[in-house]
Amino acid sequence: MTRTGHDRRWSARGIAAALTMLLALLLALPAATGSAFAQVNPTTEAVREEQLMQALDRVTGRVSIPDRKAATLIQVEGQEWRAYHERTLAWIGGIAILGMLAVLAGFFLVRGRIRTEAGPSGRTIVRFRWFERFVHWLTASCFVILALSGLNVAFGKSLLLPLIGPEAFSTFSMAAKYAHNYLSFPFTLGLVLMFFIWALRNIPSRVDVTWFAQGGGIVGKAHPPAGKFNAGQKMLFWLVILVGAAIAVSGYILLFPFYGTTIAGMQTAQVVHGLLGVLLTAVILGHIYIGTLGMEGAFDAMGNGEVDLNWARQHHSLWVAEEERKATVEGKRSVPPTAVPAE
Repeated sequence: MTRTGHDRRWSARGIAAALTMLLALLLALPAATGSAFAQVNPTTEAVREEQLMQALDRVTGRVSIPDRKAATLIQVEGQEWRAYHERTLAWIGGIAILGMLAVLAGFFLVRGRIRTEAGPSGRTIVRFRWFERFVHWLTASCFVILALSGLNVAFGKSLLLPLIGPEAFSTFSMAAKYAHNYLSFPFTLGLVLMFFIWALRNIPSRVDVTWFAQGGGIVGKAHPPAGKFNAGQKMLFWLVILVGAAIAVSGYILLFPFYGTTIAGMQTAQVVHGLLGVLLTAVILGHIYIGTLGMEGAFDAMGNGEVDLNWARQHHSLWVAEEERKATVEGKRSVPPTAVPAE
């Protein structure tokens, strides 16, 4: 009985000591945590996300698959690309396209439609043959669909989605994606064919300086001489060829990702593709305006390939003179020599 009482007294003392130590720890915990928080202020001294991204160009992990790119979780360039894609490109595209439409509307109100001053002559001259028109419309029709589907990427979520709803927008965007990918091939083919057909005719010359100095027959009332392509058309031609080639190359980098390029290369290709795409779209709007509403008789050149002779003399007088000389020479060659009567 004495030993049992002795054990009970030690058990009570042990429990009391354990409770005392636990109470001391609980009392000391707020002071310790308070001192720790006093040393590190998360609002002023903790490492922020921007500081971390500046110190490390990317945050990576470890992967067991062969594709090491999957180990990259966050990269600075990705955040910059997202900001460009979501805000900067939309602003640039909106200003370029809406600005061009505003300029064309104002120009039409001030200048009106450019008329053929001598009126229709009733005679026509062949300006573009069927293959030239085929190449033009192949490239033009592909570009229109490529431009509309590309603009959907930049503005679709903010403009089109609220109007037609998510299901219709999803269906349209998927169809636009496939059209954009596959029509890039005939568009590129059209650029190549245009280069071989018209490059020699679009080499700049001294006549182009005079054409620009006199406003090209668009600004003002003068009608400066021009060959088959005037200086404005030459500038548009090389712009379409060079910028179109850059758009095609950057587009194929995106269409076939990571073949000889990195994530940074893909992001650069997307920036180039989108920026040049919206700028070229704005320029083509001006071309469409001149070829339809802006100038009387201009659409016939690519419509049926023939233009009125007075229109041609007003806008491309040097080319008309060249064609007339060629017709005269060919006409003389087609006339058989005078027969000598037999004796």
